[in-house]
Amino acid sequence: MQDRVFYSSCFGFISGVFLRSFALLDIYLVAFLGVIFLFLLLFFYFIAPNKLGVVISVFILTFSFGVFYFHSADVSAPEFFESQVGGSVEVNGLIVDEIDTRENNQRLTVLVQAEQDTKVLVSVNLGEDFKYGDSVRIEGVLNKPENFITDQGKEFDYINYLRKDGIFYLINYPDVTIVSRGQGSKIKSTLFYIKGKFLEKISFAIRDPESLLMGGLILGERSSFGQGLRQDFVDTGTIHIVALSGYNVTIIAEWFMKLFSFLSINTAIGMGVFAIIIFVTMAGGSSTAIRAGAMAILALIARATGRNYDVARALVLVGVIMILINPFILFFDVSFQLSFIATVAVIFFAPRIEKYFYWITKKGQLRDIISVTCACYVFVLPFILYKMGNLSVVALPANILILPFIPFTMGLGFLTGFLGLIWYGLSVPVGYVSYLLLHYELAVVSYFADFSFASFSFPNFPLWITILIYAYFAYILFGRNIKNFFTGMT
Repeated sequence: MQDRVFYSSCFGFISGVFLRSFALLDIYLVAFLGVIFLFLLLFFYFIAPNKLGVVISVFILTFSFGVFYFHSADVSAPEFFESQVGGSVEVNGLIVDEIDTRENNQRLTVLVQAEQDTKVLVSVNLGEDFKYGDSVRIEGVLNKPENFITDQGKEFDYINYLRKDGIFYLINYPDVTIVSRGQGSKIKSTLFYIKGKFLEKISFAIRDPESLLMGGLILGERSSFGQGLRQDFVDTGTIHIVALSGYNVTIIAEWFMKLFSFLSINTAIGMGVFAIIIFVTMAGGSSTAIRAGAMAILALIARATGRNYDVARALVLVGVIMILINPFILFFDVSFQLSFIATVAVIFFAPRIEKYFYWITKKGQLRDIISVTCACYVFVLPFILYKMGNLSVVALPANILILPFIPFTMGLGFLTGFLGLIWYGLSVPVGYVSYLLLHYELAVVSYFADFSFASFSFPNFPLWITILIYAYFAYILFGRNIKNFFTGMT
């Protein structure tokens, strides 16, 4: 019964947040519904015990709470700034996040201190020396973000993409003056400094564009990729290898586990978790890195111990905690969505389809890599079609040719960075081997991307088909558990 209450409360809360993310609901009606089912919960628990009544009441009650929770977090843009949109402003602020360096510019997340504090995304030219924690004075034109159409013909919800991080406004290429430095968190400053030095040492030992790929593999750093290279990764269905996801972090952790496989399983898992902590540190301790790390730890424990049922509860709980921290990520953060879906695929779907790959050798973990690759690709494909409108027909062969080398490449990348922090000369030999592997991986991507039929666009892939597909996946993976969930409650 405890499990039933746990799952009904978690999924009730998630459902409430999800529905409120895209639909305006009458908050008074939701409150009335919550009060009714609170009394029904007390009735079914104390007066006329009924397990089904308790579970349904808990679901509706937590659903109402989810709606309220998102509603309370859904703050509107400050009126003080709304009146100045389209006009020139002069404001003071603090850079509160890592500098996002792109191919043609830098983007600063600035907390503007005025009548009502708010975040503004400021675009500046490359070469200007800004750091997290800088106090700045900005003079420029204040604008609001607008949605745009992607190359695949999908409308990208840029407004809510920024809104999930509390950003309501843009200022493009203003005059920015640094007033003072070192005003941010000392912990975050240290983490960003370590990350910057780590990437710097890698770039010393490995030349571009291979060093950019290495940064993407181990830290999710793909913002400085050229548009052409980025599109090649999208067209070949390999963009996930340079995204900050639970799957990538799991690879790092498993590599550490294999190094210590001669020790007890608990010690090996401990070393894997230690690798994840190192990764999160090297990634600057960003919220995306922490989410990816949490997902990776769950996948690691499940695959190492085989205790998928226990990890399933932990996975749901971690998801709820992340949504409690920021309810906008459930509907508006593609990174969180892909990490969660991929983690489900690694934990539950990969073991189901591994039997179809017994003809592949286990040497070098090749069978495991290919089965996990196929599981992740099949599982995330409906979501990618709906969200991004892109279908890569060369994704499987491209991934199969690349992924067996990724764990070794990532391991060498970490070693290159660490040795570079000690002395440049130590990192050169390891960096050269890394370069050869990275060069091969880029060559595979380039080869498949050159095919005219490499990918197709589906700008209007229906949401209802996506829901049906995932309902079918849920039935395959959890049908028996769902049936047992409702058995014996009446």
